[in-house]
Amino acid sequence: MSALRSAGDVAVAERNALADLFLERGPDEPTLCGEWTTNDLLAHLVVRERRPDAAPGILIPPLAFWTERVQGRAAERDFGANVALIRGGPPSWSPMALPFLAGVDVQEYFIHHEDVRRAVTGWAPRPPEPDRDGLLWKQLALLGRLAYRSSPVGVTLAAPDGREHAVKSGPRTVTVVGEPGELLLFSSGRDECVVSWRGEPADVASVKATDRGL
Repeated sequence: MSALRSAGDVAVAERNALADLFLERGPDEPTLCGEWTTNDLLAHLVVRERRPDAAPGILIPPLAFWTERVQGRAAERDFGANVALIRGGPPSWSPMALPFLAGVDVQEYFIHHEDVRRAVTGWAPRPPEPDRDGLLWKQLALLGRLAYRSSPVGVTLAAPDGREHAVKSGPRTVTVVGEPGELLLFSSGRDECVVSWRGEPADVASVKATDRGL
């Protein structure tokens, strides 16, 4: 195998980094996930990996009541024990343990790591990591098409090295420029990110105002 780390290895690194940050911050700190505290976000991750019966409600609104109930119970458990579950990865029977989902895991843990890091003042982007950023760039192709589906204008996501994902066609095009992780954060609805813009001011404003939630 080449010197590049596999998606699974990068996912493990992101898990460990977030687990360390959870323990550093504690259970009652803010996140970028609305009113969720760090304890709420941690419970979400536990449910995602260990309660497949509740996971669909994360994306399907009519099932959200069950997800919220299960997640609330998970949030009542010991914070440190839940951190240990996340650090250990999904159990072998979990759908999230399937190897081909490792790239999705990298995306999930990167975003939520930054949800904790950037919820306090003084944050700065983490240094580039070619393996991680390469995986995030691949995830952007699909995420971007979902995130900008309601944009009234075309949207292209561009990395500083010239790579591009044209994720929405339209009468005019706005280009969002940034490192893969920054583009991923903006495309997943976060405004605490470092991106720049190319396009007419009114079109840029319309993209910024687009509901980028999944």
